[in-house]
Amino acid sequence: LHGERWGCCSRIIFYEDRNFMGRHYECMSDCADMHSYMSRCHSCRVESGCFMVYDRPNYMGNQYFFRRGEYGDYMSMMGWRDSIRSCRMIPMYRGSYRMRIYERENFGGQMYEMMDDCDSIMDRYRMSDCMSCHVMDGHWLMYEHPHYRGRMMYMRPGEYRSFREMGYGGMRFMSMRRIMDSWY
Repeated sequence: LHGERWGCCSRIIFYEDRNFMGRHYECMSDCADMHSYMSRCHSCRVESGCFMVYDRPNYMGNQYFFRRGEYGDYMSMMGWRDSIRSCRMIPMYRGSYRMRIYERENFGGQMYEMMDDCDSIMDRYRMSDCMSCHVMDGHWLMYEHPHYRGRMMYMRPGEYRSFREMGYGGMRFMSMRRIMDSWY
């Protein structure tokens, strides 16, 4: 069965200051550059849906996953020095999950196909590095360290031939988790 997407009103509200103070900007879809709407962002509230936020424009830089909730001082929570500069709405998805991970760039080396969460590719597959992947079904989060810790990267369906060329050269991805519809 192929997965299906269904309509939802995802909504995140960004505030210039901590604790939901100052000017605000409401967003219900992707935003490549928040600077055109507000000069800084130090808190946010996710009213519905899930979002990836980035500390640089055009969905670049450090990423962090936000689901429904209040983030009154996310900068100290995440250890960021810069504020949110772009955000991407993660569409709801219901269906099967499938991703192939590869030891080397351009889909080289060992390959393993995943259909569920993996808290350590080293423990499960004896794989010390993951440098490319192909997401066939579902939306995933990849983490720098085992047990879903450290910096993360959002992966939607598509081919990712080189994490290094995507700007993640110094990072290893050691655990992966599905973004489940129950998180919304």
